[in-house]
Amino acid sequence: MDSPAVPAPLDPQEQPILDRLLRTRDSLLLIKQDKSSYIKSRDVLPLYEEVISEVEKLNAVRKGKDRRLPHNRLDYVLDDCFQLISLLFLTVGRNNEAPAVYSLATTVQRLLDHLEEAGFYSSKDLSSITKTLTHVHETIDRCRNAYSPALLTLLESRLEKCQLLLDRLQSDLAQLSPELVSTHETLVSILRSTSAVNTRSKFSASEVNGLRDQLKKIQDSLKDGNFVGTDGQPLPGQQNVKSLLERCWLWTETVLQREGKIDERFQDQYERLVEIRNQLDRLSVTQAWSLRETDLFGFQRKLDRIDEARVNGNFVDAEGQLADIHAQRTLLYLIRRSYAYIYALLISSEPVSEALLPVYNQLQTLKRCLVEVKESGGVANSRELYPYSMKLNSIDNMRIDGKFYVGSDIPEGQGSVNSLLAECYDIVWELRAAVVDDDDRNA
Repeated sequence: MDSPAVPAPLDPQEQPILDRLLRTRDSLLLIKQDKSSYIKSRDVLPLYEEVISEVEKLNAVRKGKDRRLPHNRLDYVLDDCFQLISLLFLTVGRNNEAPAVYSLATTVQRLLDHLEEAGFYSSKDLSSITKTLTHVHETIDRCRNAYSPALLTLLESRLEKCQLLLDRLQSDLAQLSPELVSTHETLVSILRSTSAVNTRSKFSASEVNGLRDQLKKIQDSLKDGNFVGTDGQPLPGQQNVKSLLERCWLWTETVLQREGKIDERFQDQYERLVEIRNQLDRLSVTQAWSLRETDLFGFQRKLDRIDEARVNGNFVDAEGQLADIHAQRTLLYLIRRSYAYIYALLISSEPVSEALLPVYNQLQTLKRCLVEVKESGGVANSRELYPYSMKLNSIDNMRIDGKFYVGSDIPEGQGSVNSLLAECYDIVWELRAAVVDDDDRNA
């Protein structure tokens, strides 16, 4: 479970804290693994309080000590506890509360670290992360009086690191001429598309050659070896784009030579990462119906173990020998892609308890259908609205005093489900009113 192998606490005062946190983590894992019933807030909150209590004791023990000391086992177990609590908060629909954003903040930090290490990214990557960090800041500010300062300090420290990384990446992109942004984004896309082809079960040389044709067009647009603007002058910030173009040529050439075959010394890591990537890809397609946010914990930990086993950023084999450039880039691509899937799944998590998700998803589907009907010109007569009205009424009739019950419980997310139900009713009413208006005009 621990990621990676790390030393035990050096301070004997930390050992009892570690022992208690290990028991709490076991309890959190038991809740995560129990699929026989849905998770409730009352299952999670006492364990959250236990973790906070241990954090406060740990802060007292470490007060005045060097904060830059390497992490020991206690730090990793504590991180496990907060990750699990965060994912459990999402599962019960408490997305807009401080503990829920911990997992998102740590995933954003992983992503930013990888973007900086890779040295290529687009403004779209950074704009999504910027919005996410703003949302996390707002959540922390809103919850400042409701949650322990120990948690808020931890989250703010993580956010500060993320913001510094993001500022660095944005300042690099800001040096690009606006006329080069489109070319830069195309090159980023070509690099990623090449890596995707390189990791498919069936390698396609024609796809890579198609990407090289795009590179040829970009190469041919150079004048005297430079990207020039409409005025014929060399554009500022083009050195980054030129080096990216060169990198694309070299990578597509390497991928064509290797034909999707990785150095056998790294075959095991490769297969594990491909499986993780593929499972997350499938989850991203069926997410609304099949994702329980706590399931992401296992993927996070597997990725962390592989990522943190690198030596000075490099993958090494059993004998300590470095991976070649093809294996290195292939494995890193798979790790980054998997973290990106986890990030996308986290930000698309709905603030609704898993107990209410079946109803919520039905309403989401119903709303999409009604919007399509509206955008395609409405209905010919009110009878066409009967199936939608019947479905809405059947969902509405599930409520007791305006609330959706599961057994004797009132799960989180009532506001979101009721709001969606009201939206569907409004669209049906608009569609019916439009038919009535037409009938009146024709009369």
